[in-house]
Amino acid sequence: MAFNKNSLLTGIIGCLLCCQLAVAKDVLRVLAWPGYADPDVVHAFEQRFQVSVEVTFVDSDEALWAKMHAVAGPRFDVLAANTAEMQRYFAAGLLKPLDPALLPNTRRQLPRFRNLAAIPGLQQQGRLYAVPFTYSTMGIIYDRRQFAVPPDSMNVLWDPRYRHKVLDFNSGQHNFSFTALASGIAQPFALSAAQRDRLVQRLIALRRNVLTFYSLPEEGTELFIRHKIALMFGNYGTQQLNSLRQAGADVGYAIPREGVLAWLDCWAMTAASSKPRLAQQWINYMLEPAVSGLLPARQGLANTLSASDELKPGAKVLWLQPVENAALREALWQKIYSGDRPGSF
Repeated sequence: MAFNKNSLLTGIIGCLLCCQLAVAKDVLRVLAWPGYADPDVVHAFEQRFQVSVEVTFVDSDEALWAKMHAVAGPRFDVLAANTAEMQRYFAAGLLKPLDPALLPNTRRQLPRFRNLAAIPGLQQQGRLYAVPFTYSTMGIIYDRRQFAVPPDSMNVLWDPRYRHKVLDFNSGQHNFSFTALASGIAQPFALSAAQRDRLVQRLIALRRNVLTFYSLPEEGTELFIRHKIALMFGNYGTQQLNSLRQAGADVGYAIPREGVLAWLDCWAMTAASSKPRLAQQWINYMLEPAVSGLLPARQGLANTLSASDELKPGAKVLWLQPVENAALREALWQKIYSGDRPGSF
């Protein structure tokens, strides 16, 4: 067999070119929550845009903040965070404005999510910085067998008829906010000192009415079923509702007439991104029906393209915002949670 130098040289050059192309492939670095970027979703994006995507998952707002501030490690291009956190990231100079022209899928969103001015945290100084992706209200989960008529007020959590049949989420920020709503306070995220003092007394009364407090959604599900709970403040909302129903609980979901707290997770582009067009292609891709449609199917979460059965069109929704003094709320809550005497506050 003859040895062909030209063929060998051609093969070597071809291999080198392939390697160079592989090395040159753009890498998009995504910081997100579990369930927001499943492997099949990521693979489809990589194939369409001929790029590589590296996803880093977090399990808390604190972990997200730490990742964004890590000295070592990757510089992320896009991140998912709620509207309250988005305001924090903008104030820290960590976000880059978005170009609406590169995000045509936002036109598919429900009117509630296209009204950008009505949702704090999406726009800053007239420019778009965050695009809504998924959300959940934080309503009342109730046992259908114990309620002939669904509850319609957050004040039901204080009803002595359900003493020690109530579960609450272990959070100072959220407990002060929903108690403010239940008390008729119009601005639950900006309490005065007098309002906060009054709410301390109401939260002490709530503590006496609840059986216990949960932190994780699976913990809430287990406690609800084991103790035949009547009512629960659903911090994780419809995700918890889905979990309870999968576990066999006959539960309903109620939006309080006073209004309901809600978290709204959005996609944003980081100030560190060197691939702004690709980052915005990712954000636009996440709003495709086939992608956003996976949220209710896989996670029990709502998306911004289709109406949720649990959220009626006229419901008063208060998207989470930064509170007046998070550290003070948490300090007061720890006293309440620990059972300190009212006179010690």
